[in-house]
Amino acid sequence: METSLRYGVDSKALKIHAKERFAIDSSTHLQVHGELDTRIGAPSYVSAMIRHFYPDLSACLGVGLQYDKHEKVRYFVRGKKGFPVTNDGLISFNVKGRCDVDKEFKQRNSKAAGEVSWSIYNFHREQDVRFRIGYEVITKVPYLQIRENNWTLNADMNGKWNVKFDL
Repeated sequence: METSLRYGVDSKALKIHAKERFAIDSSTHLQVHGELDTRIGAPSYVSAMIRHFYPDLSACLGVGLQYDKHEKVRYFVRGKKGFPVTNDGLISFNVKGRCDVDKEFKQRNSKAAGEVSWSIYNFHREQDVRFRIGYEVITKVPYLQIRENNWTLNADMNGKWNVKFDL
């Protein structure tokens, strides 16, 4: 099980996140994850998704459902496609999107982004670093991500940010 501690400007509370993957076959797995909000002492959401990977295409597709404390049950589909820029794959251009709907299929939320990702292995001894710079197309907001081994910082031009520490 993967666990992490998360904190962001939008919640002002430390959250404990857990994720588990169950293999269905070599290219498909069931991913279950949830988050405990330490301020209220209850889960803020739980989610289950079937993800299928297309290694030859550098792509993945996922469908699932999410239950959260505000909007109850939502269904979603998401996808991601990577385009290597360098032969070693350390720099890539990624296109990703997500669409979710409420349980009556009336309210829809969509996201789509393009991003450049640069991974640097052994930046320092036993330290890997990844930089991502992207643009959220629907909201027209640039964002960035800096990841160093277990730490991840996400920020966008609207002033939203969060930090994650993988346990």
